[in-house]
Amino acid sequence: MTDETQLIDPTTAADIARGIFPDPFSVLGIHPQDDGVVVRAFLPGAERVELISGTSGKPVADLAPAGAEGVFAGRLGSHPGPYSLRAHRGQDTWEVVDPYAFPPVIGEQDEYYLSEGSHLRLWQILGAHPMTHEGVDGVHFAVWAPHAMRVSVVGEFNAWDGRRHVMRRRGATGVWEIFLPGIEAGTQYKYEIRGPGGKLLPLKADPIGFGSQHPPETSSIVRDLRGYGWPDGEWMQARAARNRVDAPISIYEVHLGSWKRRWEEDGRMLSYKELAEELVPYVAEMGFTHIEVMPISEFPFDGSWGYQPVGLFAPSIRFGRPEEFRDFVAACHAHGLGLILDWVPGHFPSDPHGLGQFDGTPLYEHADPREGFHKDWNTLIYNYGRREVSNFLIANALYWLEAHHADGLRVDAVASMLYRDYSRDDGEWVPNIHGGRENLEAIALLKRMNEVVYGADSSVMTIAEESTAWPGVTRPTSEDGLGFGFKWNMGWMNDTLEYMKEDPVHRRYHHSKMTFGLHYAFSENFILPLSHDEVVHGKGSLLGRMPGDRGQRFANLRTYYAYMWTHPGKKLLFMGGEFGQAKEWNHDAELDWAALESGDHAGLKTLVRDLNRLYRDLPALYRRDAREDGFGWINGGAEAESVIAWARYGEQGDAPVAAAFNFTPMPRPGWRLGVPAGGSWSLRINTDATAYGGSGAPVRKSADSETIPWDGFAQSIVVDLPPLAGVVLEHTG
Repeated sequence: MTDETQLIDPTTAADIARGIFPDPFSVLGIHPQDDGVVVRAFLPGAERVELISGTSGKPVADLAPAGAEGVFAGRLGSHPGPYSLRAHRGQDTWEVVDPYAFPPVIGEQDEYYLSEGSHLRLWQILGAHPMTHEGVDGVHFAVWAPHAMRVSVVGEFNAWDGRRHVMRRRGATGVWEIFLPGIEAGTQYKYEIRGPGGKLLPLKADPIGFGSQHPPETSSIVRDLRGYGWPDGEWMQARAARNRVDAPISIYEVHLGSWKRRWEEDGRMLSYKELAEELVPYVAEMGFTHIEVMPISEFPFDGSWGYQPVGLFAPSIRFGRPEEFRDFVAACHAHGLGLILDWVPGHFPSDPHGLGQFDGTPLYEHADPREGFHKDWNTLIYNYGRREVSNFLIANALYWLEAHHADGLRVDAVASMLYRDYSRDDGEWVPNIHGGRENLEAIALLKRMNEVVYGADSSVMTIAEESTAWPGVTRPTSEDGLGFGFKWNMGWMNDTLEYMKEDPVHRRYHHSKMTFGLHYAFSENFILPLSHDEVVHGKGSLLGRMPGDRGQRFANLRTYYAYMWTHPGKKLLFMGGEFGQAKEWNHDAELDWAALESGDHAGLKTLVRDLNRLYRDLPALYRRDAREDGFGWINGGAEAESVIAWARYGEQGDAPVAAAFNFTPMPRPGWRLGVPAGGSWSLRINTDATAYGGSGAPVRKSADSETIPWDGFAQSIVVDLPPLAGVVLEHTG
């Protein structure tokens, strides 16, 4: 104020009209002055403005033009109480509730945790939240942009005009907020940010937005997460037993956009609702225990398969709204299935509407490309050492588990996070403070994430996709581990697929590829993954990697699956693998469901179903999965015959299991097998059975042990090993 008669400083009014004034809450709205109050408003396009009583609905005062186009001000003798502003231009009239009349929403305690970078439930404070504030319905917007000179919410509700709804800066937090009356769920919005020096940035989507437009459009959408009536209380109470290391865990990995398509409707993807009705019962009938979905956090490019997310808090609109995603989660639980989400904290794309240079500075990423740029994926790397960024990621992990009842997170590309020189040549990376290659900040993030997630709810699971020999991935953080529940066994996958590609006549020279994994099988809580990565980029399909004619390829794959399902470690199979899709996976199509009209494909599908059921029925196959005393060799040295045999053990009282595999096309009738227990042994699975598309060669259905020492055991039985087949037997007394 320059004197008592001037209602607004002309320079301030001009800056407001130009959209460069950083703190409009200090000027607009109602402010005490002398013996009354002054009301100021910015309503571009208005010629005349009336202040309307919120109680009577009648005009209280006229606001006069003040210093710049669209700026109005007036003096009142006392506070008018709730009010709105009625604007006039010619014959047009419109009325708004003044957002600058409202106090802050974020409280002091939240401010403290935001400043500290320790607000674990960040999604409850930041983002766009429909609410009733001071008795008025609207939406509260809050976003972190500490280096911005000015932040505004823009959308169709204000003609995408960043001058109109400039937000309030919350001191040292770096957070900006505003409550906009009259805004509803379903509204499109973005943030308009003036960075350091006043540079106007590309419009930004909300980093903690709960919804997005359909790509290629990029606006955030206001979504109301309140009031969903979760029907899965019984599942949530009991799920701890389903996620334990001694539980049967068999995971069906799915890319939601290509499991099935609606070709009668231009090949569109299935919705969350349709997936709940079709995918979920299918997976349950197949005997799997969990579904793992490739990333569903909003992403701009279909070809990234979700691994380059922009909206970490938004279930992709490709399949439906957040409440429909929750319906999908609830359907999984109703069918006895856990849901694991792929989670991507390792990198993010540089799309202009995303996190890159969010407030005009490298806020979420490193400034130095040697630390902040991924050569492999042309993406940006999070600055894990910045407490607010670490908080953002950890809160996001917790969000999916708490707000959407996910049962686990599979963390993508952990190896790329652990090593500063990952996929970099000399001179392209920066050593840590000790001069080493380990990314100490990323390690701290992963440890803290696991501590927070398991501390909040120990019934969930976290899984590391980690391709190196980093020690202690699944060891507790209290023992200097990373704290994950499980780790993908990439070494097992690579070795065994290399072996299976060999012509059987040469397998005798590569026998160790099938046995070496047992040297380290109990060093971590392993999952055996045959994932989407094994059926893309020219690798072909699993079936296509098998040698021989058509019948031999199926026989090899059936044997391999029996080997996998009886091997120590939880199981993961990418969609299509259950029936031996012959084509490489294509994210723009659907699985080759027509293949099931063929008996060999249908037979393989039946085998996978039966292996899953057997795995769950026989505790010896899962209870001691991560313990050495759950496994014992019967014969690991029959290289010349390419035969492998082992025993599996559960807890006391659980029947032991014996499994033997013939990886050649030569039948081996009358094969003597040492067994860990005397008595009767019953055949439970024979991969050569005609029901599975096999030859149906005669095999013994049961065998009684004889006191003939063999394979280091005092007792032995005689079994028949069909060509390219595996057999699984249970001790029955």
